Amino acid sequence: MLAIAQDQKAQNDDLDRGATSVAAGAERLCALTREVKPVAEMIRFVVGPGGDAVADVKRKLPGRGIWITATREAMAEAVKRNVFPRGFKRDLKVSRELPAEVEQLLVKTALDALAMAGKAGNVVAGFAKVEAALGGDGVLALIHAADGAEDGKRKLNSALQRAISAGPREITLIEAFNGVDLDLALNRLNVVHAALLAGPASETFLARVARLTRYRSGKSPDSTSGVAPANGAPECHAPDVNAPVNGAQGKSTE
Repeated sequence: MLAIAQDQKAQNDDLDRGATSVAAGAERLCALTREVKPVAEMIRFVVGPGGDAVADVKRKLPGRGIWITATREAMAEAVKRNVFPRGFKRDLKVSRELPAEVEQLLVKTALDALAMAGKAGNVVAGFAKVEAALGGDGVLALIHAADGAEDGKRKLNSALQRAISAGPREITLIEAFNGVDLDLALNRLNVVHAALLAGPASETFLARVARLTRYRSGKSPDSTSGVAPANGAPECHAPDVNAPVNGAQGKSTE
């Protein structure tokens, strides 16, 4: 009887009480792995008006929801194992393209935050301006277009290492988006390199990039350290960029 009661409680725990019950730092049960994790490492789902599973990436949609570990691998496994109908205890339409659709949503929310940072004056673009910004304080991230020329990336990465050699600084290196995505987000043409400066919108962007990177690879974005490797290139690499949104190729100038 105790085992039955515990199993029933576990099933009931799949559904939360609604988005308003999700406090900062809260934890939830993953309906796939049955592990309790911080909500920052998970994605909430609700049932949409059409009876389908809808990703609530901003954790604001009404209705009771279930939580899945926020990696593409976990999402694909949840679809394969029919976790969504079981979690919601009802028939549900679940697209086999759901893992890709969730990734697109995560990309969009990250780019939306980058656009806000740009409007707030917290983004500088262009090789020379980015290089100059790296020589000062307040740079939170160095952003390269995934399809940008390697020569420009290498030169700015070396400039980054020269800058941090004067003292410990942590700057996130990001190549999660292609040039077309950056153009649209920053409302300018031919963005290949950008520097993200300190500001509230910038912190939001970094948090969303971390979530996107975790989803794609299971790892958060790497940050450079104050110790430059012998070859002068950053010790770390940017997030996986094998699946940029718009598929543009070969941007080499700005």
